[in-house]
Amino acid sequence: MNQIDLNGRVAIVTGGAQGIGRAIAARFAASGAKVEIWDVDGALAAQAAAEIGGETSGHAVDVTDPAAVKAAADALEARHGGVDILVTSAGIAGANHKTWDYPLEEWARVMRLNVDGTLHCCQAVIPGMIRRNYGRLVLVASIAGKEGNPNASAYSASKAAVIALTKSLGKELATQDIAVNCITPAAARTRIFDQMSEEHIGYMLAKIPRGRFLLPDEVAAMVAFLASAENSFTTGGVFDLSGGRATY
Repeated sequence: MNQIDLNGRVAIVTGGAQGIGRAIAARFAASGAKVEIWDVDGALAAQAAAEIGGETSGHAVDVTDPAAVKAAADALEARHGGVDILVTSAGIAGANHKTWDYPLEEWARVMRLNVDGTLHCCQAVIPGMIRRNYGRLVLVASIAGKEGNPNASAYSASKAAVIALTKSLGKELATQDIAVNCITPAAARTRIFDQMSEEHIGYMLAKIPRGRFLLPDEVAAMVAFLASAENSFTTGGVFDLSGGRATY
């Protein structure tokens, strides 16, 4: 593992109790950061933090609730003096349906977490980053947001929105030492697969030229650099982890 210097940095990883988010939280902790895992499952977040060790803590935060996000950000500022890094890994796949049959309640649920939840976290931490003239934001999108997966229109549309949000924020903050980038991973075999049909999982695997699913630690390696001070010029960027699937 290459060493990325995050010593003294304070990081939030949403959805960090499991899967990709947990791998990112562990990589940050190993790189010297103080890490707060924000997850709707507070008990699982606390367990993950204890297992990761270092200066890692777990907190129950529902990112779809803007008041709860603001309260959690204020509490973090009181504990640590501010946040340097935000990774928005909390998200859901949603159900698999044809677009014309997609249940509106399910569509709204996917958008509320994947898009609104991301926005709430950005709005909570960016003002402090502006005051301190430092910040690194890594928003977790998906290759589906670039290509659109059949029978997953809500997920695909939500991740396309995260990509566009990244580009808007990157331009808005470009004159300061605040970098906003997103990643567009292919599928990783995590608990999010529990929300998908076997047919859809097979479709995703067939689209990856490497012939395997992405490993969470591979995501963490890229995110660690994007969250570091060394990433001092690139902002508004989209970084693929697609195993050769991405064509643009």
